[in-house]
Amino acid sequence: MKPHEIKPDTELCTILGYNAQTGYSRRYFNKILKHNGINATAIALNITDEHFEFTMSSVAQSKVDKMIIEAEFQQKAIPYCDILDDVSQREGRVDFIEIRDGKIYGFCLADKRGSLFKNAKFLDEQILFVSQMMILANRWFDAKIDIDDIPLLIGDNR
Repeated sequence: MKPHEIKPDTELCTILGYNAQTGYSRRYFNKILKHNGINATAIALNITDEHFEFTMSSVAQSKVDKMIIEAEFQQKAIPYCDILDDVSQREGRVDFIEIRDGKIYGFCLADKRGSLFKNAKFLDEQILFVSQMMILANRWFDAKIDIDDIPLLIGDNR
């Protein structure tokens, strides 16, 4: 979604990372939303290490209610979460956060993304990553999860 396409009724989420604006999370997440005809988009927030602490310590009081955390901040985000799911605790990272009632909930999709396939051990990281973005788009915006769409999303460079 281009900036001029964002309307007052467009739903939003945030992506936090060094290069969130041009990274894979934003690219695939927004492709999935567009592919499903959903009026929502991920707004990227490019930050550096020096701004991470301020961003995470103030996110619970901001208007942000859902955020994808890029790989470079996934371990660093753990101490800022009030509640972590079991997978985040086990994996030592947070893929995304949700803010509810002023509390930050951290989640990791390591188990769920592989469960979409009969045998995930033969899949490359890009396919697993796109499936993870599908799971999030479904969770937040009711996008369909169709693993048959993954090759189309990866191959579509629009």
